[in-house]
Amino acid sequence: MKISKYIHSCLLFELDGHKLLFDPGNFTFAEGIVTPNDFADVDSIIITHIHPDHLDTENLKKIVELSNATVYTNMEVGTAIQKAGIHYNLIEEGIYRVGPFKLQAISVVHEPLLDNPIPKMTGFIINDKVLHPVDSMEPKLTAYQGIEVLIMVSMAPFANELKIADFADKVRPKQILPVHDGFGKEFFVKQRYENYARHFDKLGVKFNATYKPGDSITI
Repeated sequence: MKISKYIHSCLLFELDGHKLLFDPGNFTFAEGIVTPNDFADVDSIIITHIHPDHLDTENLKKIVELSNATVYTNMEVGTAIQKAGIHYNLIEEGIYRVGPFKLQAISVVHEPLLDNPIPKMTGFIINDKVLHPVDSMEPKLTAYQGIEVLIMVSMAPFANELKIADFADKVRPKQILPVHDGFGKEFFVKQRYENYARHFDKLGVKFNATYKPGDSITI
């Protein structure tokens, strides 16, 4: 299974010829480095929640038109994108099969934001190997301790590095793929990732410094 990152929290999972895209949000397309054409051959798309850095409705519509991909999401997102003419398949809690992917959908609580309502958000366990908690660091997620890969928020207005590292320390994955960094300048992101790498190396956890579009890992 190959996992590629395309700025911020946009991830492309590839397995057995199937391409599954997560959260092509507005930061992904903000500077024109990545465009909807880059995802013209995806098979499936998952939107985890309604925040614009995870859901860019206009560009999502373009991707669907180019690829004819099936969109999977929760009711809150689905209601919003349906108004834009995008059809979707509902994913709530439970086990789903999307191509070769086994998806365990989990309702997770978004970390609090200043003067902002909490959205309905869906996290995932992917093929029993990847924990994607999206923008949540709920204590219940530490039940997946020792998982192969943690998709980890690396910087955010709702967290600092101490809180982020503490959560990841408790999950204790074999390796980390950092996300949620699309608003940071490259020199700053690189610096912070070097700091994270030093921290997690002490625990025997591999930190993958994926910050350039298309950077990937294979598990």
